[in-house]
Amino acid sequence: MSFFQLSLIAAVALLGPLLALPRKWHLPVVLGQLLAGIVIGRTGFALVNSSDPTFTFMADVGFALIMFVAGTHVPVRDKAIRPALGSGALRAGVAAVLAVAVGIAIAFAFGTGHAPLYIVLLASSSAALVLPIVDSLRLGGPKVLTTTAQVAIADIACIVALPLAVDPPNALRAAAGAAVVALCAAVLFFVLRWLETSGTRGRVHDVSEDRKFALELRVQLALLFALGGLAVSGHVSIMLAGFSFGLVVSAVGEPRRLAHQLFAVSDGFLGPVFFVWLGASLDLRTLAGSPRMILLGICLGFGTLLVHGALRALGQPLPLAILAASQLGVPVAAATIGTQLHLLEPGEAAAMILGALISIGASTLAGSRAARTFSDAKPDETGKGTVAGTAGGSTATA
Repeated sequence: MSFFQLSLIAAVALLGPLLALPRKWHLPVVLGQLLAGIVIGRTGFALVNSSDPTFTFMADVGFALIMFVAGTHVPVRDKAIRPALGSGALRAGVAAVLAVAVGIAIAFAFGTGHAPLYIVLLASSSAALVLPIVDSLRLGGPKVLTTTAQVAIADIACIVALPLAVDPPNALRAAAGAAVVALCAAVLFFVLRWLETSGTRGRVHDVSEDRKFALELRVQLALLFALGGLAVSGHVSIMLAGFSFGLVVSAVGEPRRLAHQLFAVSDGFLGPVFFVWLGASLDLRTLAGSPRMILLGICLGFGTLLVHGALRALGQPLPLAILAASQLGVPVAAATIGTQLHLLEPGEAAAMILGALISIGASTLAGSRAARTFSDAKPDETGKGTVAGTAGGSTATA
């Protein structure tokens, strides 16, 4: 990978903000970045090589940061999140039950024998996509908060369940790796909370701000990458490492200065690199000669929308239900692992990505619709003030 290619990646990633610029379109920034990657990657002009080790590593770092920032946007300290967690868990559980029926039906119809994998895909939600959409569109209110909890729970559960579905012989090893990551995240919570309550963090912050050391950012990145290293060593997705550490930081309380620094690193550089890499890694041309796999991808995509859209029966507004159906990391991880282990049929990996793209397109439209109803700039039900906070309503974004 050269500086010219890095310059190209940074330049085409500007398509994200350009498409998101017209407020009336309500488009998330990630959509333009994905499209830019598709154009310059394997599907398009092949101007960049998504398998380049440097490009891939930078994308992994970006993904870890995206999931970390997504985790910090979950308002763990907000008292309103407690009842939202119960409702969110219920909806995620119902979606999982529905996914079992739909996943078995799709596997039987296409004769792939991959029902467990399809069930995980259909039940999954992508916090890396949904939370930035919620934040960028400034969605707020109790129903959005419940949807945020649902997405977080479904994402974590599917990350843990994916190895069981894709590679059952090594599932025990992956489960052990996930347990180690979760345990380390819990230890970090108690350590960071002690540093906060003892005043040590505040004193370090004052010195860092006065001397321009950026110590908090340095420490947080070191801890994040260490947790990511544990995840990779334990054959667990870095999604789990990034998101769990983000939840820890959100629970302790993220300083405003640190939030601004992370925004610059993640949203300004490494995050766009990841989304462009993801688009560039997709080879949608493999679907051209396989109508059966195209149909499989369509069934997976609309099956996901059906599973999550059915939660309308539980009182979830349809735009938020469809927004929660958005997929990203789990389908990509499933396609990658399945391809590496030679477990998938030709074109099946591309079919799973096609299904994910369908869910992303639908969630983009749903987010636009939700922005008209659940924007935090709208008056509340009493007509006084505005609806409280977005899903990123932590101390960092207040």
